[in-house]
Amino acid sequence: MRNLRGFMTEPGTFEITHQDTTTQARCGRLTTAHGVVETPVFMPVGTQATVKTMTPEEVEAFGYRIILGNTYHLGERPGVEIIERAGGLHRFMGWDHAILTDSGGFQVFSLAELRKIEPDGVRFKSHVNGAPRFMGPVESMRIQRGLGSDIAMVFDECPPYPCDREYACKAVERTLAWATLCAEQPRAPGQLVFGIVQGGVHADLREQCAKGLLALGFDGYAIGGVSVGEPDALILPSVQHAVGHIPVERPRYLMGVGYLPQIVESVALGVDMFDCVMPTRFARNGTVFTRLGRYPVKAAAYKEDDQPLEADCSCYVCSKFSRAYVRHLCAVNEVLGARLITWHNLHCYAVCMQEVRDAIKAGTFEAYKKAFLANYHEIREDHLAKR
Repeated sequence: MRNLRGFMTEPGTFEITHQDTTTQARCGRLTTAHGVVETPVFMPVGTQATVKTMTPEEVEAFGYRIILGNTYHLGERPGVEIIERAGGLHRFMGWDHAILTDSGGFQVFSLAELRKIEPDGVRFKSHVNGAPRFMGPVESMRIQRGLGSDIAMVFDECPPYPCDREYACKAVERTLAWATLCAEQPRAPGQLVFGIVQGGVHADLREQCAKGLLALGFDGYAIGGVSVGEPDALILPSVQHAVGHIPVERPRYLMGVGYLPQIVESVALGVDMFDCVMPTRFARNGTVFTRLGRYPVKAAAYKEDDQPLEADCSCYVCSKFSRAYVRHLCAVNEVLGARLITWHNLHCYAVCMQEVRDAIKAGTFEAYKKAFLANYHEIREDHLAKR
């Protein structure tokens, strides 16, 4: 890869190209084995080797250059051996750009009703067939190495909310112990590894975890255990507590946060990378995202509405179809309805992130943030219908 000056750069190189003067927001370029990723960036989730209802070419056309896959789910089905024989996850799913794989830790702790935590990992039962499974740092990194992802996440423990301080302390201790084992494992060629800062709502535990991870020298650092059921008022403080202990020269990744106002506010705190299932999962439930808010197009109010899903949107769906048509598809359970809403939602997120990057580069991010937050409303059908 070549950087802006024409020199060769290696996977893991992270260049900050623009820094906002009134907030911590910044633009950067993260080099991976499958291309450069411009940050701040939203990463669509492709848990099972697909961004649901979309082809790789369509996702690429929106401007995305990095997506997610999941270690646990892909390890269960189709199995890492099949993907390895196919030449790795990129070739298996036909995606030519960067892939980040979640470690599987969140799924192990959230999907398994019965689990036993051991020093080297977790024993649990498969959600597919109930078969006994064991997942730990060694197993997670082995699967991610076989998948050949560009960024592998360490195996961690994501504590639930609420949990008492004693449990949160133990989760941080396990996360650091497992991160140490992850750092010792071999990697796929060019593969980067990110540590995950845990600690729940406790600022001192976030600091402890971050410092422990920094000593291991990972390529980037994620903020985990956020948006796991806690009140919205506690989310940004947890992000701020963690960001303050992550070096400015390393990419910062906020895991699982996809509500657009929270993304914009987290960018202001210095976060570079985001992922969430919201734009695709909510689409399958008939929810449309716009830059003014989200709304349920399945509602009866849109039965005869001939407007596009979002005014002034340039996506294929908005240029071709009405709310009434998309609502009809949802009402009769036609799969095209979910596909069209997903198409629009992914386009909306891509446009928002481009606007964020452009504002940072232009030195107008603070004004952009204030206007965005002032104009964004939670499910304001009357507001949206009048525009």
